[in-house]
Amino acid sequence: MFLDNKADKFVYEKEYLSLGYKYICGIDEVGRGCLFGPVTVAAVIMPLELYNENELKKENIVEEIDDSKKISAKKREELYDKIIDKALCYSIYSVDSKTIDEINIYNAVKLAMVNAVNNLNIKPDILLIDAVKLDINIKQCSITKGDAKSYSIGCASIVAKVYRDRMMNELPDFYQKYKVSKNKGYGTKEHMKTIEMYGPSDMHRYSFEPIKSNYKKTEDDLLL
Repeated sequence: MFLDNKADKFVYEKEYLSLGYKYICGIDEVGRGCLFGPVTVAAVIMPLELYNENELKKENIVEEIDDSKKISAKKREELYDKIIDKALCYSIYSVDSKTIDEINIYNAVKLAMVNAVNNLNIKPDILLIDAVKLDINIKQCSITKGDAKSYSIGCASIVAKVYRDRMMNELPDFYQKYKVSKNKGYGTKEHMKTIEMYGPSDMHRYSFEPIKSNYKKTEDDLLL
């Protein structure tokens, strides 16, 4: 049905617009592989309108959208503001590390996605998602590596990334000893060294290795 045209990040959007879908929602998550902090999801509905059958009106398009991992932090901040300004609506939802440990990261991502969609001010006609199937009564299109292939998912990827990065940057000094403003919670060598020095905090994920094999989550273990 869809051509894998890497040069056209609107191929999915144009196809669904041509079929009569108006509110196309891109969804993406950030922080899935982190050892620290929440997993964060953004759901974004951008203004999209076809003319001449297969062309999009350009006035509401945010240029330079791509997978957030391929864009510099400075550029992501610029694009974030443009996306928020242009979006018909958006929603951001985070699931904390305690819940991730209780229900596992896969279910935590799905929980965050469902809540992000349910919190939108406009009900989407279709969801474009990066390879996840949600238990929700809305048509879905799962796109592997969707943040690099779909404009809508790319927008969601940037919103989620900037929001979570800001969250990491704004955490109090107690958590900054783990260098989270730099590593954003990922398991870098520097981050692992700080865990060895101080032990994991209450925002670390005890179900993730190597924390799981080396630390037991009890009240005495939590550094509050």
